[in-house]
Amino acid sequence: MRFLAVPGRGVPKATHWLREWASRPGWAWAPEPPGPPLVFADRIAALDLAIGASPEPVVLVAHSAGCITTVMWASRHDGPVAAALLVTPPWLREAEPDSDADRRVPMAPLPFRAVLVASRDDPYCTFASAGVYAQAWGAALFDAGEVGHLDSKTGFGPWPAGEALVADLR
Repeated sequence: MRFLAVPGRGVPKATHWLREWASRPGWAWAPEPPGPPLVFADRIAALDLAIGASPEPVVLVAHSAGCITTVMWASRHDGPVAAALLVTPPWLREAEPDSDADRRVPMAPLPFRAVLVASRDDPYCTFASAGVYAQAWGAALFDAGEVGHLDSKTGFGPWPAGEALVADLR
């Protein structure tokens, strides 16, 4: 089993849990975090290339806008994806001026097992909106509590609960 880290909009700090995980054996970035601007077409193409690089099953671990990239990829492509951990996706329903014109988030079940991790105080997505995503995508909803956007700014760093979720997806 291989693991692909799907980054969000920015470049995660050295202390970010996803950066640490992506440095482990059997892990790779899909793509290496390019930072803004967020162009979903480019991110989806890079994810497709990384997934297609091997017939070995993959677990996708996505943070923030990487969750949207993952869902958009799944609506347009297929490949040996066994499961996905979708961590604190932002609520995107409209176009933003600094990104692709087509930012409609697919609201259909994913063709693989998924767990969506939601925060009770995420500034980019309410817990209720995360529940809408989880239901639409057929993902189990994991309540992480009050963890902000689950990033370096909010103290993550190491994230043992997330490691347990990935282990359960294997």
